[in-house]
Amino acid sequence: MLWIATANPTHTNLQEATDMSTIKTGLNKIISNKLIIGFILTIFAITAGVQSILKKSEFYPEVNKTYTHYNNYIIFKNSFTHLSEHKDLYQMYPEEHWDLYKYSPTFSFFMGIFSLFPDSIGLCLWNLLNALALFFAVYALPYLSPKQKGFALLLCVFELMTSMQNSQSNALMAGLLILSFALMEKNKFFLAVLCIVSSMYIKIFGIVGMSLFLFYPDKWKNALYSVFWIILLFLLPLFVIDFNQLLFLYKSWGHLLSNDYQSAYSLSVVGLINTWFHLDINKNLVLIPGIILFMIPFIFTKKYSESTFRTLALASVLIWIIIFNHKAESPTFIVAMIGICIWFFISKPDKINLSLFLFAFILTSLSATDLFPKIIRDTWVKPYALKALPCVIIWFKILYDMISLHTVHGIEKLTAKE
Repeated sequence: MLWIATANPTHTNLQEATDMSTIKTGLNKIISNKLIIGFILTIFAITAGVQSILKKSEFYPEVNKTYTHYNNYIIFKNSFTHLSEHKDLYQMYPEEHWDLYKYSPTFSFFMGIFSLFPDSIGLCLWNLLNALALFFAVYALPYLSPKQKGFALLLCVFELMTSMQNSQSNALMAGLLILSFALMEKNKFFLAVLCIVSSMYIKIFGIVGMSLFLFYPDKWKNALYSVFWIILLFLLPLFVIDFNQLLFLYKSWGHLLSNDYQSAYSLSVVGLINTWFHLDINKNLVLIPGIILFMIPFIFTKKYSESTFRTLALASVLIWIIIFNHKAESPTFIVAMIGICIWFFISKPDKINLSLFLFAFILTSLSATDLFPKIIRDTWVKPYALKALPCVIIWFKILYDMISLHTVHGIEKLTAKE
């Protein structure tokens, strides 16, 4: 008799299910492990720095000069030298770098730390500061599980790399705003105010984070904390310059920002209107309605006690400061994308929210990478500022979620499932 051995289909299916379960468990452990996520971000930060250092310098035909690929870092670092030499920070220095310095004198003073190092070390340290600021801020957030925090950071890694490859300060900016919220939730308002004020001295739009203080008691005390930190950080450059020079620099900065405000549309709501409808619209006609819309959910004061409502407000802040920023560019979207991740992980897990998140991940995050078809990017995404579109749609969804909070699952229920 001939015996033919055949596989047991039930056994095979059971084995496959067991293997998949093992893989899923392993991935969950990795994503939930804070040290592993921190290590991944550290590697990315150093890699971005090394790439920029090794990359061939870029020729700028406008001035017939060649500049490093980490030009933004050179601008930041050299601003301290200009500050200490009593020069105007807000003038062109074509012999050193391309473009203007557009941050505060206080930020320039802070960058003096990095001027102590050669570029190969300083740039990597700068990227590490940005990556780890975002890392520690996200892990300081209440209401999200370790798995959700790890997932959020990994989902934002494309935007984070885009920012670091351009040696920008956007991840630091996002980290300060998120950390300020986490500190508020722990009633550590003195340090929370420091974080928000520090973000304002990097980019003036950080002032929007002040709106979060409306949710908490002792508003007068927080106002006094704000005055204290604003004055203290304002005066920091006096260690290297006199008061008259400091006032001159702020006047020069204000003049620069005033002219800069009129000069660009970029990846923002204004940019979408301009590229889609070819309208040369006054930016204030977009900014003012944007402020009004942003503040509408704050009318519902009875919801201030809801942790979901407050966390949605944080997500709204992070997205708003990008989509209503007339100077928003691709490297700035790490701020909006981490806001989108926070919204996604605290919102109702339905098909609409999942579809919106995937829309943002593909069009906002992946569109700037080699994973995205170049022909679509060059033909549609860049010319029509489509990188900003998912962020705008999701921001309006956040407003809806805040206003109709009873339709959103509570954070406590979501995190209990993790």
